[in-house]
Amino acid sequence: MVEKRTDLAIEARESFPEDNVEIKGVVLDEKIIQDGCIRISTVNITNEHGAELMKKPAGNYVTIEFTDKSRYMDDQDTKEFEEKVSDTICGILEDMVKDKKDKAGHQEDGKTETYMVTGLGNRFATPDALGPVVMEKIMVNRHMVREFGEEVLEGNKVVCAIAPGVMAQTGMETYEVLSGVVENVKPAFIIVVDALASRSIGRLCRTIQITDTGISPGAGIGNNRHKINEETIKVPVIAIGVPTVVDAAVIVSECMEETLSKQGFSENEIQIFLGSIANNNTKNLFVTPKDIDEQVRWIGRLVSKGINSFFGN
Repeated sequence: MVEKRTDLAIEARESFPEDNVEIKGVVLDEKIIQDGCIRISTVNITNEHGAELMKKPAGNYVTIEFTDKSRYMDDQDTKEFEEKVSDTICGILEDMVKDKKDKAGHQEDGKTETYMVTGLGNRFATPDALGPVVMEKIMVNRHMVREFGEEVLEGNKVVCAIAPGVMAQTGMETYEVLSGVVENVKPAFIIVVDALASRSIGRLCRTIQITDTGISPGAGIGNNRHKINEETIKVPVIAIGVPTVVDAAVIVSECMEETLSKQGFSENEIQIFLGSIANNNTKNLFVTPKDIDEQVRWIGRLVSKGINSFFGN
C-alpha cells in the first residue's frame, strides 16, 4: 500500500471515511470568503487522542485554499483577491499570537518584543526555495532600532530574519543554527516559513497552512529533521507552509484507484492490487509544477505581504 505523505492537516482529516464525521479530539470548521474564491479550513486538534489519529501535534492548523473560481478572475478581481489573502494571513497570525500570549498569561511590561522570521529551504532548488524567497521580502528593522532607538519603529514591531540554509550547504541542522541565534537574539516569537508536501496536485502552490505547533522540516518527503517548536527552541513558533511537491507514487496510486473503482472493483480488491504493484521505483520521486519558479515567487509575495502587515509594515 502506498504511504500518502502530506504535511497538511486538512488532508490528514480528509483521509478519514466520509461517514466518520466526528473524530474525538479533532474539530473542523470551514468557511468560504471572497465570493467563493477562498476557502478557510481550521483543524483544531485538542488532545492526544486526536493527535495520534491525525499523526500531527495537538494545536491549531488553519488552511487557506484558493478555489477553482479564483483561476478565472480579471485584473481588478485578482488584485482584491491577493489583498484578501494577505489580510487573511495577517489576521490568522494576530489570532495565534494573541492566543499564545493568553495561554502563557503574558503581561505587557512595556518592553518592545522582537519577532524573528526564518525562511527554511534551499534557495537553489526552486520547489524548496519558498522560505528564502519570503525571507528576502521581509522588512527587517532590528538593526535600525539598535542603532537609532525605538522611535524609528513608529508603532511597528521589532523584526529580524534569517535563512539558515540546508544541512548539505552548512553542515549544520536548521535546529542547531536557530538555537544559537535564539540564544543571542531572544525573540518573543518565531515565524517559520517552509515548503510542504501535499497528496493533491490541485493544492500545489494554491494552499497556505498556518499552524501554532511549529514544524518538522522534510517530514512530508520522508527526510525528517529535528523538530522546530516551542518545546525544542523554547520560544513560541508559528509555521507557515505552502505545498510545492506531491509524491509521484501517490499520483499513480490515486489515478489507478479512481480507474479501478469506476470499473466496479471493490475497495478491498483495489487495495490488494495497489499493494501488489507497489515498488521502490517512485519511492523518492516527487512532482512539482513546470512553472514552479513563477508560482513560488507569486505565492511567496502574498505570504511576505501578510507577514509584513502583521508587523505593521
